[in-house]
Amino acid sequence: MAIRLPMDDIMTNTTIALSVETKEALRNMGSKGESYDRIVRRIIKEAAMKRLNDRWNKILEEEEFIPLEEL
Repeated sequence: MAIRLPMDDIMTNTTIALSVETKEALRNMGSKGESYDRIVRRIIKEAAMKRLNDRWNKILEEEEFIPLEEL
């Protein structure tokens, strides 16, 4: 399942201010040749998937549900 971000269809650029330490940490998260934009998009998608996974696990632990097999 692909998560689409609103910026997937927008090709305009912007500049954001980062500390040198943050820029270095971001660079270290990427692969050779991977743009900062691609690294940030990947991190955003990974965070979204983690949030969904955390929500699903919370539902499984705390909320009552009926498995499909029992319907």
